[in-house]
Amino acid sequence: MNRGTNHAQQGPAARQAAMAEQVLADGSATAAELAERFGVSVMTIHRDLDELERQGIVRKSRGGVTAQPSGVFESNVQYRLKTMRAEKAAVAEHAMKSIEPGMAIMLDDSTSTLEIARRLRLGEVTPLTVVTNFLEAINLLSDQRGIHLMALGGDYDPLHSSFLGVSCVEAVQSLRVDVCFASTSAVHGGYAYHQEQHIVSVKRAMLDSAARNVLLIDHTKLSRAALHRVVPLARFDLLLVDDGASAEALRDLDEHKVRYEVCATKGSGHDPAGAT
Repeated sequence: MNRGTNHAQQGPAARQAAMAEQVLADGSATAAELAERFGVSVMTIHRDLDELERQGIVRKSRGGVTAQPSGVFESNVQYRLKTMRAEKAAVAEHAMKSIEPGMAIMLDDSTSTLEIARRLRLGEVTPLTVVTNFLEAINLLSDQRGIHLMALGGDYDPLHSSFLGVSCVEAVQSLRVDVCFASTSAVHGGYAYHQEQHIVSVKRAMLDSAARNVLLIDHTKLSRAALHRVVPLARFDLLLVDDGASAEALRDLDEHKVRYEVCATKGSGHDPAGAT
């Protein structure tokens, strides 16, 4: 029995889960490729993809599906967790230099700042207050001794695995932290950009609530734009980017008088990118 036949005999939910896993791993696929792999008709594949799109896992495109972001759509958090890992680790390691015991810090719902949470879990910087709306970070730090964790409430968004909306913004506005660590989908012409308006409103509130702001990005986000302007880069006290950044992209930061530091990446492997 071939693999396609085995998948075909599974129920729709199991097939859709396997399909999502493949697309998240590969970044994209055509309907014809998926039909051959799973041993079902193209029409069945399209029905499956409609359901996965409804769940916010993938995005249908002409003739297929993608998990990769665009200037209008952000990618699913499970896809973002797999991309640019070495680069995100490099900027997070550098960001740790800005954290001192006794501080209150805020982490947005980006997989870049999640790398900071991974390092905080080692317990090397305590006591510390950490404020975040990112469920991944909340789960990571919930049992960490020496860290006072403040989870921001709001409307849960499974696409981003975070809490958003008006109640989240209001919760952020009631706080004042020492440093906010944030990421964004694109940086271009002296501005930070993101695809989704409801994400932008929370990020802006977070930046307003902090005495100091640090932007973490991987190099693929430079010289890119997305639908919504978040803030001018001048709102950040420091921009951290990995050493994959091109000379041209860094010149653009220089021209806009952005204070930045380039972070050395351990290892290599430039994954598909543009996801926060």
